[in-house]
Amino acid sequence: MTKNPFMLVATTISAIFITVLVGILFFTFKDEPRNTTFNTAFSLINDRGEAVDQSIFKGNPSLVYFGYTHCPEACPTTLYEVAGYLKELGEDGLPIKSYLVTVDPERDTPDIMNGYVTAFSDRITGVTGTPEEIRRVVAGWRAFAEKKPNKSGGYSMSHTMDLFLIGADGRLKGLIPYGSDPDVAISKIRSALL
Repeated sequence: MTKNPFMLVATTISAIFITVLVGILFFTFKDEPRNTTFNTAFSLINDRGEAVDQSIFKGNPSLVYFGYTHCPEACPTTLYEVAGYLKELGEDGLPIKSYLVTVDPERDTPDIMNGYVTAFSDRITGVTGTPEEIRRVVAGWRAFAEKKPNKSGGYSMSHTMDLFLIGADGRLKGLIPYGSDPDVAISKIRSALL
């Protein structure tokens, strides 16, 4: 009995499609931060020179972004948007804390962080410290940060660009992807944190 070439091609394409789909779902699930309590101890410093630890993620809902002050686009755009979200939420958003946790602690000192975050809003707190402690926080939230050398001898940082929505219980409640529509972002913040 001769096999129909059309059926063979259709079966092969279907098998490839299913394999790719399973792979995408696996890697999306693997890379997605989980809705678990943050359980990583750390000791860092905020942009006002005050010691901070894992307790900043409990007691109040928070918006947390992993970025850096030398970032050319994603970080300033996101902080500008966070300032807008907080303004739009008005009094409803007063319990929300906002943090920029640097992924570039070698350059982001408390003074540099302070000048940077306060340019966007006095409600955003910069967090920095030693590279080891920063790596603990990034890994604890299953975020991503990696130094990328450039041709001029300097470097940039490749990093997670999503804004993390953390509940007052210290659990991840959701993510706002970079470039989200502001109305969708505000709706996510309201449903996840308020």
